[in-house]
Amino acid sequence: MHIPRLHPDTIEEVKQRADIVDVISEHVVLRKRGKDYVGLCPFHSEKTPSFTASQTKQMYYCFGCQAGGNAIKFLMDLEKRSFAEVVLDLARRYQVSVRTLEPEQRQELQRQLSLREQLYEVLATAAQFYQHALRYSGEKALQYLQSVRQLKEETIQQFGIGYAPAGWETLYRYLVEDKRYPVQLVEKAGLIKPRKEASGYYDVFRDRVIIPIHDVLGRVIGFGGRSLGDEQPKYLNSPETEVFIKGKTLFALDKAKAGISQQDQAVVVEGYFDAIALHAAGINNAIASLGTALSIEQVRQVLRYTDSKQLVLNFDADKAGTNAAERAIGEIAELAYKGEVQLKILNLPDGKDADEYLQGREPEDYRKLLANAPLWLDWQIQQMTKDRDLKQAADFQQVSGQMVKLLKNIANSDTRNYYISHCAEILSLGDTRLISLRVENLLTQIVPARAFRKPTPVIKQQPVAGQQSLAAGESSLLQIAEALLLQIYLHYPVYRGAIVDVLDERDLQFSLSHHRFLWRQILEVSSGIDDDLISMVQDRCLEFPEEMDLVSHLFHLNEKTQKEIISRHNKLIQAATACMELVL
Repeated sequence: MHIPRLHPDTIEEVKQRADIVDVISEHVVLRKRGKDYVGLCPFHSEKTPSFTASQTKQMYYCFGCQAGGNAIKFLMDLEKRSFAEVVLDLARRYQVSVRTLEPEQRQELQRQLSLREQLYEVLATAAQFYQHALRYSGEKALQYLQSVRQLKEETIQQFGIGYAPAGWETLYRYLVEDKRYPVQLVEKAGLIKPRKEASGYYDVFRDRVIIPIHDVLGRVIGFGGRSLGDEQPKYLNSPETEVFIKGKTLFALDKAKAGISQQDQAVVVEGYFDAIALHAAGINNAIASLGTALSIEQVRQVLRYTDSKQLVLNFDADKAGTNAAERAIGEIAELAYKGEVQLKILNLPDGKDADEYLQGREPEDYRKLLANAPLWLDWQIQQMTKDRDLKQAADFQQVSGQMVKLLKNIANSDTRNYYISHCAEILSLGDTRLISLRVENLLTQIVPARAFRKPTPVIKQQPVAGQQSLAAGESSLLQIAEALLLQIYLHYPVYRGAIVDVLDERDLQFSLSHHRFLWRQILEVSSGIDDDLISMVQDRCLEFPEEMDLVSHLFHLNEKTQKEIISRHNKLIQAATACMELVL
């Protein structure tokens, strides 16, 4: 859903009504300590509480990892959602009317919000219907789940698995005739379809085991249906709707996100029952790709929950599984070559999927395979050399050529150098005397010949107007100087006039882009603001998450810095501006 820019009055009212202790208490156990509350930080692992929430300031801060902000920022960071999404959810929760900066878009936004809420409601009602049907008319489906899939009752309930009766209009009659939902709404939810050759509608899912698909917040957004007989397709997904987009959805992420954060790793499998079986075995960091190639958006959604950005793709070890892994990688390859994701491949033995493998085995067996899963680059090299005889010229040439293509794609120089050596060892066939020769041969094919020539001296030129070329030391000094000025301005109203005067007097501007961004937000806030300046500026910055990440630490001061500023503010301001003047 496209969300137009929200009116500042709406944002301000949400801030006023959303109590920070109330919001945080749903996720963190808080204990009163003096006038503030303390607890274990949800953003990093700790045993001694360093996370504080102030009800008077309506701010939180962690002295361990420096995370901080207001209630909106807390939910943005914890749930990995946008500023507008969080504000809209809080507005619904605290019954705040939503306004936008573009009045003509307000009615459309309200219509979209209303439609989405109605879709969530009708989908949740359908999920309850399917779960009820499993108990009262789904004996065959229940037997399939318990006998074939070997699922326990607690797992069936955890995933809300149900059954779609065989009738053509069973769900239609329940939702439209009994529950009185508008037929157009039920159709938009992807639950029924209009008949082509007659009037009326028919159910999308019939005589199938039904698996609800949830969004990351746990709301039902669609369904997957598994046939119980010979009906094709074997698996059927809900059509895409206002709330369900297949390429943006990962099955079981709502249940796996905590496990992914705890284990710093996400396991991606191919099917619903693979993910369900892993969770049932206590491997709670598993998600499923819904049978599509992973998109950049899906991957980044998962990587929010893992610091090491570790993603393990688990597919069958047979030919079909290998092809599925290659398809599933999709757009991740670019991220893996750049080193932005630590991609691993887990192929289970005997061509089994995760569900089949776990039947008759202990979860620890799977965990051992998981721990030994090779990195994607190593897996690719294994695939290149599989069933190849490098003593044969044709095979040697083909494998060598494939290795060169692979090595050329690796952007990180350290990683590329490692794999050049690794490939050279493979191509040397155990003869250590040949390794250096193989390295040289690979390098000449990977790196242009001119890269090996002795570099010619370059005459230093003056930078073109509008460009800057800072040495590493100068850049570091400038970073510190500009950050210090901004911190003093934000935290000490009494010194703001002096900072503005010296910047004007020396005609200085903030050079680093994220500092310019923050200064611009400060200047755009109404004049005359004193203690509330930090809160108001922080709210503006929340709409720009990338820039916010770079400047968020400036909104907080430790005790040492506070004492330093109070005792030496004049000297610090003069030194910082002198540094800015010198570097520029």
